[in-house]
Amino acid sequence: MNLKHLRNLLVIIALCNFSCTPYKNVAYFQNLKNDPRFVEKIVNFYPITVQTGDLLAIHEASLNPQADIVFNNYIQYDEIHPVSSGSTLIRPTENPDAVGYLVDINGNINLPLVGLMHVAGLSTHALSLEIQGKLEKYFSSPVVSVRIQNFKVSVLGDVKEPGSFNVKNERITIIEALSLAGDLTTTGVRTNVILIREEDGNRSYIHLDLTSTEIINSPYYYLKNNDVIYVQPGRSRVESESTFYEKFGIALSVLSIIVFLVRK
Repeated sequence: MNLKHLRNLLVIIALCNFSCTPYKNVAYFQNLKNDPRFVEKIVNFYPITVQTGDLLAIHEASLNPQADIVFNNYIQYDEIHPVSSGSTLIRPTENPDAVGYLVDINGNINLPLVGLMHVAGLSTHALSLEIQGKLEKYFSSPVVSVRIQNFKVSVLGDVKEPGSFNVKNERITIIEALSLAGDLTTTGVRTNVILIREEDGNRSYIHLDLTSTEIINSPYYYLKNNDVIYVQPGRSRVESESTFYEKFGIALSVLSIIVFLVRK
C-alpha cells in the first residue's frame, strides 16, 4: 500500500467518524417569502411591565431644580441595610444615576413624598405618569422618567459565548439576545429553543422554532427582564463529544493496522 492510498483511507475514516450538520437545520426563517422586499406591520410588541425584584431608576425634573434634589439625590436602595417599611433607604449620594427602588415581594416601592406605592403590573410609561400625577402638588410641572435598572437576559447552551447580558433599554428580541451570545453554533437545535420566563409568580417553559418566521409574530419574540434562553445541542455534537475518545481509539487501532500492513 503506497502513501496515496494510505492518505485516502484516513480521509474516509475521518468522514465516517465525524458527522456533519445538514444545511437545512442551520438556516433561520426558512419559510420567508422569496420577495426582493417583504414588509409586514409590527403588531406584537408588548410593553415591559414591572415585576417583583425589579430595580427601578426613577428621575424627576421640574421648573424648580432646587426642589428636585429632595426627590432625586437622597434616596438609594441599600441591600445591606434595607428599611422594614419599604424598599428604599434615605442616604445622601452624589450620583443620581445610582438611585434605585427595589420592587418588594408585594410589588411595592417606597417613594419620597409619595410613600408606599404598588407598581407591579404597570408598564414603566404608565408608572411614570402615575408618579408624575402624585408629585404635581409638590413640584411645578414635574416630568418623571422610569427605567428598569437591572434588566438582563441570559443565554446558555449550544451558543458561542453563553452568559448573562445587561439590557440598557426595554426592547430586545430573542434574535438580538442570541447575537449577544455570538449566535448558535452550527449544531445548535434551532427548531426547539427553550425560553424560560418567570412572571406573576409563575415559571413558563416556551418552545420556539427559529427556522420559521412565526417566531417574529409570537408574543415571545420580545424578551422580558430575567428571561433565560436555552439552546439544545444537536445530536451530532453530543454524539461526537461523548464518543470522541472511543472513536479516537478506534482510529488509532485502524492506523496501527495500516502501518503494520505498509511495513509488511
